Amino acid sequence: MVAMMAPILAQVDILKSQPGWVSIITIVILLFLALTMMAYMTYYERKLIAYMQDRVGPARTGFKGLLQPAADGVKLLFKEDIIPRGADRWVFFFAPIVVFVCALTSFMLLPLGGVWRIPFSPGWHVNLFLTDTNVQLLLILALGGIGVYGVVLGGYASGNRYSLIGGMRSAAQVISYEITLGLSLVGAMIITGTLSLGGMISWQHDHVWIVVLQPLGFLLYLVSAIAETNRAPFDLPEAENELTAGFHTEYSGFRFSMFFLGEYINMLVVSGLAATVFLGGYDFPIFPGPWWIFIKMLLFMFIYIWLRATLPRFRFDQLMGMAWKALLPLSLLNILLTATITLLVTR
Repeated sequence: MVAMMAPILAQVDILKSQPGWVSIITIVILLFLALTMMAYMTYYERKLIAYMQDRVGPARTGFKGLLQPAADGVKLLFKEDIIPRGADRWVFFFAPIVVFVCALTSFMLLPLGGVWRIPFSPGWHVNLFLTDTNVQLLLILALGGIGVYGVVLGGYASGNRYSLIGGMRSAAQVISYEITLGLSLVGAMIITGTLSLGGMISWQHDHVWIVVLQPLGFLLYLVSAIAETNRAPFDLPEAENELTAGFHTEYSGFRFSMFFLGEYINMLVVSGLAATVFLGGYDFPIFPGPWWIFIKMLLFMFIYIWLRATLPRFRFDQLMGMAWKALLPLSLLNILLTATITLLVTR
């Protein structure tokens, strides 16, 4: 393929005019990228934490342990799927599906690249984004909010008190940090004047990366996103010390793997969203292309893993206090300052 990127406004017209089979190819490519990246993020995390802790990490399955994700997948497929006697069977069955589908759909909405012309074809293109709507950012935030229902319902349906407490913790945590996560992005919306991720990339291409104008918003987003995805040091819904394994204590086999897949895909989603909104997405001054957004996402994933390997877990009261007493006032202050400065500059 020839790396020929079209302007953002022309991408929508190309999407409308391209054959249906090209859209199917796009969906297949995005699904393959999501599942492959998720699988090898587990390998990346194990290797990186092992390096930080002076260990070897995966090294026996394939060359340098590169087949470890495939081995894990096969192992989970063949593990026994146990349903507790006191569980709500239908809710227990659908809860991990909700988490996985919402995470995967959110990933499909990320613009991973521009439009690429297929060589030796009558004007056919392949795009690395499924759609470009004017409320794309809201759709991703909404899907993230729906995904927490799977965690809450999974904890409730298990019939286990530890799981129920983990589900309730997750509900409180996500409600708290979802607010600051959304508010941290409002500054970028005010500056660019759009909720379209493609529009934000285009604005940053013409001006400057938003992280330069929104350093406080970027830091607020980073902390809120880590808490939103239940990752250390904010992994209270699955705290092994006091809750065994939290909301997924009673899950095993393939159902557990769907919670596991959903968590890692959500990490990729918030990393991709940060790279798109604050760091220009797939755009770069030198040779713009999809590899840049993957490099930026890898940087955010490194931060995730680094925090897990170095910081202890918060207490739950400290977690909630940080959201309501620190992050929420700072996010409101960031919106006020951004709106005031934008108004003064544009007058």
